[in-house]
Parts: sequence; structure tokens; C-alpha cells
Amino acid sequence: MPGLIALAIAYILSQFYRSFLAVLTPQLYSELGADKADLSLASGLWFISFALMQFVVGISLDRFGPRRTAAWIFGLAGGGGALVFANAQSPYAIVVAMTLIGAGCAPVLMASLFIFARRFDVRQFAVMTSWLVAFGNLGNVVGASPLAHAVDVFGWRPVMNALACASLLVALCVGFLVRDPAAGAPNGAGLSGYITLLKSKALWPIMIMTLLCYAPVAGLRGLWAGPYLADLFSADSLLIGRITLWMAFAMIIGSLIYGPLDKLLNTRKWVVFFGNLLVLLALLVFVVNPLPGLATATVLFIVIGLCGTSYGVVMAHGRAFLPADLIGRGVTLINFCSIFGAGLLQFLSGRLVAAQADTSSPDTYQILFGSYAVLLGAALLVYLGSKDAVPAR
Repeated sequence: MPGLIALAIAYILSQFYRSFLAVLTPQLYSELGADKADLSLASGLWFISFALMQFVVGISLDRFGPRRTAAWIFGLAGGGGALVFANAQSPYAIVVAMTLIGAGCAPVLMASLFIFARRFDVRQFAVMTSWLVAFGNLGNVVGASPLAHAVDVFGWRPVMNALACASLLVALCVGFLVRDPAAGAPNGAGLSGYITLLKSKALWPIMIMTLLCYAPVAGLRGLWAGPYLADLFSADSLLIGRITLWMAFAMIIGSLIYGPLDKLLNTRKWVVFFGNLLVLLALLVFVVNPLPGLATATVLFIVIGLCGTSYGVVMAHGRAFLPADLIGRGVTLINFCSIFGAGLLQFLSGRLVAAQADTSSPDTYQILFGSYAVLLGAALLVYLGSKDAVPAR
């Protein structure tokens, strides 16, 4: 239990690091000259490096266990990247720092899911994963209004230095407190284990859904909510912090609600489908009217945060089709899809916005929301063809 607590705290920091740029937007604009394209690239590379590290993490979990995998990678890359961020003198340094932090955060959630899969009843996987995600989403809360107030009082560099020290301390706790579960059947397949998983027809619709369903909530909470509110409503850091705080709370509540739904409704597929259909409808409201008023925009962000946190149920859906000796690689492959999709769309959305004649106009954000809506709609159509995995009674 102490080890899982240490991993959960590390996951709070992981969630913080993927979302805090939205609040620092004004400071990074003014002090470092970072523009929307720079921040989009930095945020996107956080997700891309996180995603690519999943293959290393998956093999390491199966071979070396979660304790060493999480402690070393999170401490060196996560804590080190935060130090680079705190001392950045250019947008390029921010990009490098976010890439390192993304790689460092890669093993944290997967180490926890590996322990869940090996040590606990499979019927509890969805609810344990969803509730861990809910707990971790406290990082989104800290990265909203509390971060804005801390930056206002102390400045962003001292705050980031403190977070770097906290990351190193948590990594040490993971190294000392986590206990590896009993080893499963030995599997020396290495990367070829992923090839085995990719041959599973049942996994493909789930992976495609995972690839695109997290991208809207991650992109809006972690990056675009800040520029959107600043450009169209002249919001400062404190107002951006308050609105993104409501979205962060919605993400926590959404994860808690999603957790037991698969068992209550005896389906995983349709829980995921209808939840993300509500996200699609909220995005379409933004497309129809990209300037709906501050109160309505806040409500729409809350709806997206509440309904866009189906991660735990999606993971449980995919987990049902994984062989026992490839659990580490299996959960990291599905997670790769989730994070890679979010990162790729962060990068592409930045290029899409930068290509517009007026990057601060309502029309630009209409195109941004529309791109998320089209891709999520396509994912939902593919997911309709997936095989359901009814929870065991």
C-alpha cells in the first residue's frame, strides 16, 4: 500500500505536468517570447515522448518490475526536465524540458496498472484504474488556479524549481516503498511481444478509440483553454486558472463516475461510446458558435472534462483481450495509443492554428474545435465495430 501511494503521488505530478502550460501561457509569451506554435510543439512533444517511452516501459515492467522502472525514469527524466524548465531562457529550452518531462512521466501510471493486473481481481481493474486516474487528476487541479496564485506570488521559476525537487523526492519514495508483484510466466519476446498483440483483431477498434478519445480533453485542458480564453475573452492567468480548475474538478468526478459503470451496466463498450458521444456534442456546440459567452464556454469545458475521462473503462476493455504473459506490454501499447494520439493532435492543432490568417479570431477556434470533433466522430464510428467485454460477475 505505501508503494501504491507513492506511485499515486507521482501520478498527480504526471497529470500536473501534462496540463500546466495553459496557465503559464501569459508568462511564457512575455518573458521568453514563446508563441502558440512553440507551446503547441512543447505540449505535443510531452505526449509524443511519453508515448514512445511506452515500448521501453512495457518491456521493463515485464522484465524488471515496476519499482526500478518507475523510480529511475521518473527521477532522472521527470525531475531533470523540470529543472531544465525552471531555468529555461528560450522557447527551445521549454520544448526540450517538456520532452524530458514527458519521457519521465511515462512509467508512473503503467507501473500502477501493472500491479493492479498482477495483484488484484481482474473484475476490479476498471474501477481501480478509474479511481487512480481521478486521484491523479488532482494534478490538473493543482495546475489550474492554485498554480496561477503560486506563480503570482512567487514567480514561475521558483515554483518550477520546487516542483523539480518534489519530483526527485517522490521518485526516491517510489524506489524505497514499491514492492514488485510476483513475477508471471517468463517472456523474452521483447519488442516482438508487441507484434503478437498487434495481430489481435479485437484490440484494433479499441486502440483506435483510445488514440482519439483522450485528445480533446487533453488538448483543451492542457493547452488550448488558455489561449482560447485569453484571445476571445481577454482572460488573465487567474481567470484561466479558475475556469480550468472547474474543468479539472469535472475530470476527477468523471473518472469516479466512470469507474463502476461497466459493472453496473454490464458493458464496457457502450459506457465508452455514449460518454464520448457527449464530448462530441459539446465540441459541435463550439463549432456552431465558437464565442458562446464565458459562462456557456465554461459549462462546455466542464462537460468535456466530465465525459472525456473514459480512460479507465477503455483500458479495462482492452485488458480483457490481453494474454497473461504480455500484460505489461499490453497495457503500455493501449496507453501508447492514448498518449500518442493526444500528442500528435497537440502538434497538428498548433500547426492548424498557426496557418490561419488571424490566429486569435473566433473562426480559428471554430476550425480547432471542428478538427477535434471530426476525429472523435470517426473514432466513434470505428469503435462501433468493437467486441464488447462484459465484466465478470
